[in-house]
Amino acid sequence: MIKTLTKHGNSLALVIEKPVLELLGVDAATPFEVSTDGQVLILSPVRETGRQDAFQAALEKVNARYPKALKKLSE
Repeated sequence: MIKTLTKHGNSLALVIEKPVLELLGVDAATPFEVSTDGQVLILSPVRETGRQDAFQAALEKVNARYPKALKKLSE
């Protein structure tokens, strides 16, 4: 998808269509982290830390409970 920037006051804006927003599970209230490597612009939605902590805890629990099965699946 190729996009162009839109003039917004003294700034430029990038319009993101609704299907992309829905795919990412974000809306107008979602904060984004903006970063760059000097060549590429990266927009990443900032997720709730509680949600990330819960996911990490669940992942550790599964890894502790099923290490042999996960090892076999990885082979």
